[in-house]
Amino acid sequence: MDKEWDIVEVLRHSRHDWLNRLQLIKGNLDLNRIDRAKEYINEIVIEAQHESRLSNLRLPKFASLLLKLNWERHLFLLEYEVINDLEAVEINDNILSNWTKSFFICLDQAIEAFQENHLSITIQPQSDGVRFFFDFSGIIIKKELIEQFLNSSEIQCVVKEFSENELSLEVFMPIV
Repeated sequence: MDKEWDIVEVLRHSRHDWLNRLQLIKGNLDLNRIDRAKEYINEIVIEAQHESRLSNLRLPKFASLLLKLNWERHLFLLEYEVINDLEAVEINDNILSNWTKSFFICLDQAIEAFQENHLSITIQPQSDGVRFFFDFSGIIIKKELIEQFLNSSEIQCVVKEFSENELSLEVFMPIV
C-alpha cells in the first residue's frame, strides 16, 4: 500500500482500464446489444465525473489513495462518489489520508479473502467541512480488529451499522 507510483505506472494502469472498457463496449456493439453498450458508456461517464469531483476537492493524497486503490492488491473492490460540486474546503489531507490508509489495511486484515467484498465511499462536501460515508458489504471474519481500530482512531467515527456482513461509518472532517 505504500508503493510509490511513477507516472509511467499510473498511465499503464489507466490505459489498461480504458482498453478493457472499450473492449466491453465493442463486444456489446458486435453482439448488437446497443442498449447495454449505451448503459456501459453512461456508467463510464458517471465514474469520470466522480473522478473529476474527487480531483477537485484539493485533497491530493486522499484522491491519489482512492484513484489507485483498485490497481493494488486488496481483498475488496472500492467505489466512490462525490455528492455535489461545492467549492472545495480546506481539511487536513494528511490526517484523512493516513486514517483512510490505515482503515484499508485493517479492513484487508479483517475480511475473508476471495469473497465479493465491496467498499463504497460517499463524499459530501459541506460549507463547514466534508462528510464521508464508508459502507462495506462482504464477509467480516475479525470484527475485533475493526473495533480496535475504531477505538484507537484519531478521527471521530460514527458507526451506523456493524455486523458480520456490513460496516457503515460516518466521518466528518471540519475545516482546518
